[in-house]
Amino acid sequence: MSIPNKTLVSIIAGSTSDKQVYEKAEKILRENNISYELKVISAHRDHEKLDTYLKNCDSLVYIAVAGLSAALPGVIASKTNKPVIGVPVSAKLGGLDALLSIVQMPPGVPVASVGIDRGDNAALLAIRILDLLK
Repeated sequence: MSIPNKTLVSIIAGSTSDKQVYEKAEKILRENNISYELKVISAHRDHEKLDTYLKNCDSLVYIAVAGLSAALPGVIASKTNKPVIGVPVSAKLGGLDALLSIVQMPPGVPVASVGIDRGDNAALLAIRILDLLK
């Protein structure tokens, strides 16, 4: 799916240390000619920057890559009605801490989750969501 001059997917990573994970998503999106942009914005350290970005972003789907407390996907989901896909990163505890943080969102704050370090599956899920909008 391609809409001229429209970014369809936003990949937001909490840290550049998540690069190996978000590069997997970028690769899949590029291979499928899906327009995307990548931002590195911490939900904890740059919350005002994240708020501003989300208010001005017109992407249709968000992929949020986060490790440790993995707050980023939930924070994004609390500020948008668009689909958010959380990608837990294996920074500590094999990534189980991040996975559990992402899947335990409170009612009204839905976040889809893929497996630990599976940026590729997040991109594939984003593509399936976009296909529904055709």
